[in-house]
Amino acid sequence: MNENITKRNALLAEKVIKGLESRNMTGYYAATKEEAKEIALQLIPEGSSVTMGGAMSAHEIGLVKALAEGNYNFIDRDQYTDKRAAMLMAYDADFFLSSANAMTEDGVLINIDGNANRVSAIAQGPRKVIFIVGMNKVCKDVDGAMKRARNVAAPTNAQRFGLSTPCAKTGSCMDCKSPDTICCQFLITRYSKHAGRIHVILVNDFLGF
Repeated sequence: MNENITKRNALLAEKVIKGLESRNMTGYYAATKEEAKEIALQLIPEGSSVTMGGAMSAHEIGLVKALAEGNYNFIDRDQYTDKRAAMLMAYDADFFLSSANAMTEDGVLINIDGNANRVSAIAQGPRKVIFIVGMNKVCKDVDGAMKRARNVAAPTNAQRFGLSTPCAKTGSCMDCKSPDTICCQFLITRYSKHAGRIHVILVNDFLGF
């Protein structure tokens, strides 16, 4: 990572963490992917039940591999024939891992979902939620974060899943009602009712989409 970008990210992360604190959420800053993984593992006691949405960022920092190989009850939905049953397990898990499609400089998290299993688990169910968020996803305000989620994250994910949506073909949101749309549910997390439930690990790297 460029030295100037690293300095900028560290300073911006301080602002984001203060914003999270004002919203009853806890923020951390990791200078490297390895540091981000270690922060997450410190938050998750051995023996805990852990599951996740489709968080590429958790894979990219090595957290998923560490949980799968460690002393944890890691619920990997990809290993289940009944995907719905695996998704429902998330609501009673000790920890739910996620990333954010975007977030604001003052700590608001933006997420878009197709099946809603991810956004519903973020909103309610798991005892704790841990977000892994690359600094590339931090935007100035809610409007900017929503635009990023719809015009960067959604088209990229639609292409990744091989979906036939207008955004997969054009690279930007067309506000479609395609049967393949993954923009079915929008979740704006602006405050956590329960202190200590939501943890956000900001990473000095380009993670996810």
